[in-house]
Amino acid sequence: METFEVGETVVRRDVHRSGRVWSEHALRVIADTGEALVTACAPGAQTLWPALYAKAWEEGDRSVRSEAFDAMATGEWELAPGVWQETELLLWKPPTAWFSINAFFTAAGLRNWYVNFEHPTRPTETGFDTFDLTVDLVIDPDLSTWTWKDEDEYAHVRRLGIVTDIEHQAVEAARAQVIAMLEERAGPFMDADRWASWRWEPAWPAPRLPCSGGEPLGQRF
Repeated sequence: METFEVGETVVRRDVHRSGRVWSEHALRVIADTGEALVTACAPGAQTLWPALYAKAWEEGDRSVRSEAFDAMATGEWELAPGVWQETELLLWKPPTAWFSINAFFTAAGLRNWYVNFEHPTRPTETGFDTFDLTVDLVIDPDLSTWTWKDEDEYAHVRRLGIVTDIEHQAVEAARAQVIAMLEERAGPFMDADRWASWRWEPAWPAPRLPCSGGEPLGQRF
């Protein structure tokens, strides 16, 4: 599989089984190996996401997210432009894994690790496609404790049929895989101290989506 160059702009898309795009996120390539694609962004990175998600964020009303999932189940939703806010993100995505491992940074340093359960990647001309399966795992910076997140939303999308039985089985296997990685300090957790010290370089421009009229894909730092 063709690899991406360090510094290249790529687009992560979440794509519903219907073929409709659920979200887009512009990222910078930090490393691309056979093991994983490592990308990053900072506040100002361009995104597209469901308009109801934007509403939930603006109003501070998490229940609106349930409306977004209801819209997904019907196949009728609208996308709204946005920008990444508040944190720097480092994303480690093995191509065949049903998860990605993320690290969120604030001015004080590493805030937390965050495991997003999602489809394996499908390479595209502009980056890669996947699909967020809702449930997440939040891990303390020192890897000592962790908490499952959005189990209620995961149950909701299961009821709606958004996450199928086959996908659920894959998620259950991925949960066990990630916990084993944590306990064994494998994958990015093997180099947790090195990754924890990573920071976005202030001179790097925030990545932009190719359709935004901003920088073209392939432009580097």
